[in-house]
Amino acid sequence: MKRTINRKVMITCALTGAGDTAGRSEHVPVTPEEIAESGIAAARAGATIIHIHVRDPQTRQGSREVALYREVVERVRASGVDVIVNTTAGMGGDLVLDPAEPTRFVEGTDLVRGSERLAHVEELLPEICTLDCGSLNFGEGSLVYVSTPDMLREGAKKIQELGVRVEMEIFDTGHLWFARQLVEEGLIDAPPMFQLCMDIPYGAPADPALLSTMVDQLPEGSVWASFALGRMQMPWVAQSVLLGGHVRVGLEDNLYLSRGVKATNAQLVERARTIVEAMGSQVATPEEGREILGLESRA
Repeated sequence: MKRTINRKVMITCALTGAGDTAGRSEHVPVTPEEIAESGIAAARAGATIIHIHVRDPQTRQGSREVALYREVVERVRASGVDVIVNTTAGMGGDLVLDPAEPTRFVEGTDLVRGSERLAHVEELLPEICTLDCGSLNFGEGSLVYVSTPDMLREGAKKIQELGVRVEMEIFDTGHLWFARQLVEEGLIDAPPMFQLCMDIPYGAPADPALLSTMVDQLPEGSVWASFALGRMQMPWVAQSVLLGGHVRVGLEDNLYLSRGVKATNAQLVERARTIVEAMGSQVATPEEGREILGLESRA
């Protein structure tokens, strides 16, 4: 794929994620109201897209509850602030094994078929939803994220039928191989949209040479973004723009504005915007983002 510095850059803000981060920063939004308000603030700071997970307000952990998604999305849509809504469809893939008896699933397992992971997408019809394009040993311990070829084809077909844009999340090089296969099979509408997810243990490391190689493997005409975790979040904004991509920041991936200084989502978007503009590029508005992605205008 041709690489050139991106002059019109979409910023995605990943608001809260599903990781065990709510206890590590008071800025991580938990309730639907907090998540919506954080998304609206991020949009006002310049986010083109907001990426939405929800959390159970009691346990503060990630949830697949449709009612929670409904409240967040309805609050955002009623705010009058224009932003492209992107919901996760990755929840429901967690398999936690007993290492002493690996045929036994233990607490923390939440594993459902691909179409069941889309209940909130079917009801709310966001403009974009994610598709995690492969299985992965997710960090230390015995958690495996499960997303098989059969599940992915089922999910991609369902999302396509709903008229929602797929953001294919790529955590390792084999995931990109399979995502290209989905494109070739006609299960992904043009232009195909990729999110290259770097530095998630144990997927693709945050290595600039590897990012460049992965970009070279994208189909012509692709729209792509990339992000990395923690202190690599802002350097990865610059890496992505230089290689012709879009960017993602947010508290799902990084809790800090600088060493010891906890960030809000809006502050992370503002910092990303500063980097993008200092590189001579412009941040895409939501309407410009819809044009880039071939989405129907809300105007």
